[in-house]
Parts: sequence; structure tokens; C-alpha cells
Amino acid sequence: MNPGMPQKLSLPGVKNVIAVASGKGGVGKSTVAANLALALRMSGQSVGLMDADIYGPSVPIMFGLGMVDPQTTPFPLEKYGVKLMSMGFMVDPNQAVIWRGPKVAQAVQAFLGQIDWGDLDFLVIDLPPGTGDAQLTLSQSAPLSGAVIVTTPQDVSLIDARKGVRMFQEVKVPVLGVIENMSYFVGDDGKRYNLFRAGGGQKLASEIGVPLLGEMPIDPRIAECGDTGEPMVRKYPDSPAAQAYLALARRVIATSATPAAAPLPEVQW
Repeated sequence: MNPGMPQKLSLPGVKNVIAVASGKGGVGKSTVAANLALALRMSGQSVGLMDADIYGPSVPIMFGLGMVDPQTTPFPLEKYGVKLMSMGFMVDPNQAVIWRGPKVAQAVQAFLGQIDWGDLDFLVIDLPPGTGDAQLTLSQSAPLSGAVIVTTPQDVSLIDARKGVRMFQEVKVPVLGVIENMSYFVGDDGKRYNLFRAGGGQKLASEIGVPLLGEMPIDPRIAECGDTGEPMVRKYPDSPAAQAYLALARRVIATSATPAAAPLPEVQW
């Protein structure tokens, strides 16, 4: 074994580990990860969500949580039926995490190997943007079932998304599919408007031979939900965006290697 390569961790109670990745920031990857995790739970799966963005954790605010005392509060935390772990639970949001790569890698491995995730159908991992230490450590040490790539429709986003795809190909992690976020907007007139061009997600998916798992619409309430700690799929379950996430969850379940044999009852909020 290469001495510089992290040891592969074992998560015996977790059936599927799904990395949500993007080549660049600003494409809504964390929003997708949070809503996907909750949509999987609402579809009857037991779910955990791990925030691997050490420098800029988003999970706490998206789930309406803050810092806790790790001496008195066991991890992972749980909200809306989803088990959660994030650096944001341990560091003041106004404090910068100034760490070099090896320490970031250690934190990611600790989140995986030292947290008692229990029995899960899916552990969704929200990766930071790019192809740096956290992404490489996770890809080499986590028992990943696969990765989903989040992009927006325009070409400038596709350029960076391709880099994420290549990284997973290099470390032999299967790409399960592509999610096109901010895909379109439905106006009050009922018409569909492609604000950021169209077809980029399908173009990338076709290039790498994987399915386009979903086209997630633009809805101003998504930002509101992220800021107030109640993801879109829970707060507005009948909205087109929430329905798109629930359809996405069904596709991820179908695409994954080990779907739950006997799913939990579908959650009614």
C-alpha cells in the first residue's frame, strides 16, 4: 500500500455512502445535499448527513443548529430524523478555521471513523468545492458507494464539474449521475425560463455516460429555507422544487448499489 494513502475505513452499519460534489463553489451543492438527505428520509430511508467542508460548514445553519459542547453532547446530532455531523457544531461561526491540509484530512477521517453513525441506509457527504485535501482524503478513505456531481447549466460551471468527475475517476469512485441545479424558473405565467442557459447537466451526463438524476428549479424560497434552518422539502413539501428533490431521492435510491431491503414507512410531516 502507498504509505501516503489513507487507510480505508469501515462503516459496517452504513449501506450506502454518497458524496455530493462540485468542481466549483456557488452552484448550490450544500443546498442540494441537505435537501437530498431530507428527501431520502422522507422517502423512508434512514439517513445521515456529514458536512465535510471544514472551512465553510453549511449544515448547522441549514438545519437550524449551532455550536454544542462536545463534552456533554454526543455526536452525531439529529434533526428532522437525519443524523448530522459538522465542524460548525464545534467552532464559533465567526471564527476562521485556519488549518493546513493534513489537519483537514484528519478531521474528515475523524468524522467518518470516530462518529457512531449507527445503522443507515444512506450517509450523504457534503464535500467542499474543488478537488483538494478533503475531497481526496474522503475518496481514498471512505467506503464510497458513489458520487453525484452538482453543476449549473452554463459552460463555466461545466468546466469545473468535469474536474470533479476526473478526480473520482482517478480514485476509482463511480459517478452515479449529474444533478443540474438552478436549472430553470417557472414564472407567474406558468412558463419555464432558463435563466442560466439550458442543457449543461445533460451534456455533462452524456459525456461521462451517467444519468441526469435531476433538474432542480430555482425558487426564492430555497434561500429563505436555508437561512431559517428548515429545508425546502420539509417546509414546502408540495412545491415543485420539493417534488423535484423527492424525485431525485427516488432516483438515487434506484441507482445505489444497496437500497434498503425493507424501507421505513414514508414520513408524513
